[in-house]
Amino acid sequence: MNAAKLAAIVMIAAGTLGLVYGGFSYTKDTHQGKLGPMEFAVEDRETVAVPVWLSVGTITVGMGFLLVGCRKN
Repeated sequence: MNAAKLAAIVMIAAGTLGLVYGGFSYTKDTHQGKLGPMEFAVEDRETVAVPVWLSVGTITVGMGFLLVGCRKN
């Protein structure tokens, strides 16, 4: 499997996941502290939305790479 086919498959999978889930979230530690024997931490949950046009564009470009990679062989 050459690099173009592998990149195409990864792009198609990423675009499909973007369409299905619509975004992803992650947890970020922002503050930690210690007050005597007590310790505390504050975590912020960040959410990133993936636009539909980006997902569709990624799938389209991935399919283009896949077709171009198959035609060269």
